[in-house]
Amino acid sequence: MNGVFMMQFPQKFKVPGTIMVFGAEVFIRRQRICSLMDMSLTNYILAVVVCVTVSAVAHKLSKSSNLDHIPSVGYSSWPLSYVSSFKYVNNAARILQEGYDKYKGTPFKVPTLNRWVVVVGRQHLEDVKKSTDDELSLVQAANDFMKVDYLIGPEVNSNSYHISVARIHLTRNLGLYYPDVKDEVHTAFEELLDLKDNVWKSVPAVETVREIVCRASNRVFVGLPLCRDPDWIDLNSRFAVDVATDAHILNLFPKFLVPLVSKKLPNTAAGIARAMKHLDPLIKERFRHMEEHGDDWSDKPNDILQWLIDEKEESSTRQLTLRVLTINFASIHTFTQALYNLAAYPQYVQPLREEVDAIIREHGWTKEAIALMRKVDSFLAETQRLEGVLTASVQRKAMKDLTLSDGTFIPKGTHLFVPTYVFHRDSAVYDNPGTFNPFRFSELNDDGSESARHHMVAVSQDYFPFGYGKHACPGRFLASNELKTMLAHILMSYDVKFEDRVSRPRSVHWDLNVMADPGVRVMFRKRANN
Repeated sequence: MNGVFMMQFPQKFKVPGTIMVFGAEVFIRRQRICSLMDMSLTNYILAVVVCVTVSAVAHKLSKSSNLDHIPSVGYSSWPLSYVSSFKYVNNAARILQEGYDKYKGTPFKVPTLNRWVVVVGRQHLEDVKKSTDDELSLVQAANDFMKVDYLIGPEVNSNSYHISVARIHLTRNLGLYYPDVKDEVHTAFEELLDLKDNVWKSVPAVETVREIVCRASNRVFVGLPLCRDPDWIDLNSRFAVDVATDAHILNLFPKFLVPLVSKKLPNTAAGIARAMKHLDPLIKERFRHMEEHGDDWSDKPNDILQWLIDEKEESSTRQLTLRVLTINFASIHTFTQALYNLAAYPQYVQPLREEVDAIIREHGWTKEAIALMRKVDSFLAETQRLEGVLTASVQRKAMKDLTLSDGTFIPKGTHLFVPTYVFHRDSAVYDNPGTFNPFRFSELNDDGSESARHHMVAVSQDYFPFGYGKHACPGRFLASNELKTMLAHILMSYDVKFEDRVSRPRSVHWDLNVMADPGVRVMFRKRANN
């Protein structure tokens, strides 16, 4: 994604009047005049919007007096702070590391494209954990960054019952739906790779993994056969990118223009419309069963969609579709990064295979077997430590003036986050922190004490790829089962290598986002002794 965004502005303005049919030449001349007027009006509106936007953003970045007591990384005064904000978008990890080294864990601020953000230290995680949503709000912080109210709908934030549904049911039903997850993972790999005999086959890594993850997750979200529908997979794979792209565009505009501009961004709205077409007959069928049989019937689905319906909070197709899309949006994880590590470090394949083989032989493909795979879990945890999806997380917005435990004053409206990238590379916590050590976490568990502290789903002040405190990701247990099942299946079924490289590709960084290089191809071959 480049720093320049392309967007659609309002449709061309039409010059009123009746076109008299005096021949083709008159019609063509009239159309040329209209086109010239269209271009002039559109360019004029574009120029006004750009001027207003730049002025508003400049005013917001220059108006940092209420944060003057907090030191900055980069320039703190207009217009140089705006230069620093562009540097931050392209070098967030380096700038966060610079601030952490310079200020020794005390709060500092960085300029993003449309606001100042205060970066807090490890000692402030307890402040975040103990705060109420009326003091530090994750929902409002996410809404400011992702513009959920405008792109998806305000009801997703005002009544976030889908979060409690995911937290309760995804955890409670892990054992019940694991056979479906395993079946979908195995089937998706077989169908997408379509390998013949002992022949190597090259596939685009990001695209292939995204489809497998989407299928496995949606087996739990909406069930068969929709989870395998190509259009459903495509729209859900694109939806997260569309929302993020549209949100980035909206974040370039001042607040008063966001409602207008959001109506002219077609991607998110188109994704919602596509999803509604798929879910409408499914939702109507389920309500028909409920009318005929009550709340329970013999073959009642056990998936997220049905759990949402059972809550009886909403009943329209659009409402339920937005919930399913939001849950899908939050189900992104980092398996492509793990696949790159598997191809880049073949020396670790054999010990991983030995663990998986021994456990599967004794316990089969079960939830209990997956839980016993400590080296597999450690491999994925280490991947998330170094290549998590964000360079900063635990984002919050101050809903009132407050003071942190070290005495730092945080004014109302201030955004805060924690530099995840920095903490996960802290030499005071991790030996050789920049080195990929796949068994780092399993070795910490060798004494058998407090082993759960070092699992990939664990949340601590040193490791929090799934967030921290009461707002830690409720779907992380499903994600963990999917990731471990995918890695175990690859280890048992395939040999893996890069198509045209040996070393691991560098991740792509944009603002807070960390993405696996989308241009890399990985080769698979069936294991001869599988």
